[in-house]
Amino acid sequence: MQFDAQNKTKGKNETFLQGILILMFSQIIIKIMGLVQSLYLTNRNGFGDKGNAIYMGSYQIYALLLSVSSIGIPTAISKLVSERIAIGDNNGAHKIFKVAMITFGMIGILGTLLLFFGADAISRYWIEIPESKHSLMILAPAVFFVSIASVFRGYFSGMQKMRATANSQSIEQFLKTIFTIIFVEMAAFYTMNNTTYMAAMATVATSFSILLGFVYLFKFYIDERKYISIVNINYSEKKGESIRKIVKTILWLSIPISLTAILTSVIKLVDSFTVVKILKPILGEEVAKAKYGILSAKADILATLPLSLNVAFTTALVPAISAANAKDDDKTINKRISLSLLLCLIIGLPCTVRNVCVFKRNFNAFISICF
Repeated sequence: MQFDAQNKTKGKNETFLQGILILMFSQIIIKIMGLVQSLYLTNRNGFGDKGNAIYMGSYQIYALLLSVSSIGIPTAISKLVSERIAIGDNNGAHKIFKVAMITFGMIGILGTLLLFFGADAISRYWIEIPESKHSLMILAPAVFFVSIASVFRGYFSGMQKMRATANSQSIEQFLKTIFTIIFVEMAAFYTMNNTTYMAAMATVATSFSILLGFVYLFKFYIDERKYISIVNINYSEKKGESIRKIVKTILWLSIPISLTAILTSVIKLVDSFTVVKILKPILGEEVAKAKYGILSAKADILATLPLSLNVAFTTALVPAISAANAKDDDKTINKRISLSLLLCLIIGLPCTVRNVCVFKRNFNAFISICF
């Protein structure tokens, strides 16, 4: 791994395209493995839609924190790191990484404590699925590991090492699918298909896979650290920004970037708060939970598939444009933006046409039933 000036200017477009392809392939693998996991849980005797309601009800709370840490923080850090590396300030880039690691490590610990000790209130009064209490408590440590893993991903993306992010996410989802099947089968065997314990063990699989995904990132950092140290020697020591200014800049950048992801998670969170509560007086508690399980574990996965592919463009485009902007390379900026827009249209337009057709068909069916 070399980060000297010559290597940074050589094959810039190739690196950018390779990063997009690596991330897109990773997202496809993640969705396929997620679909396998969902199909298994939905069709597993004793789990089904009720188990999905318990599992997804707790997961949506965690997903709100995940949306902030997996999108806003890495994107902000990758932007700042890529700008420093583009102008040769590798020491400044590494300082941003260290400050972000401490800052969001503390935030992650706070989020873990809030989720762990608030699990009972959230499960009883917010989502009204008391069985999800243990799932929330099991997920709590994952908040910390996701927070610091997001810093690693932002740092490596800023250095245009997209493989680290792609591999860690793919490994995490692959292991989550495998461990979910193993742990749920163990719970089914020892508890005679008790849905609550099976859902809790599915959550254990999620937390364990997140931990191992973080371990991969940490190992990647250890393996690359010696090269980072060598590069730092090649540049003169510069007076860097204050820690307070770095934290303020990261937060200033990450909060607006996170708004879209937060709104998406809030919408799903509103579903988890309201669907069971509204349907329970009409259909009964068990049927209401099953209907929520269908919505959260089946419909949402298919609906968000096209959006997941855009993560590749976001992750690769931000550091690439930031690096070019730091060197006033407007030509490269325009080329990369144009290419990204073209690929997004190629992917998005067929999905839009398909969704419009499905909506029209469902709307006509709804009208025929009502009238």
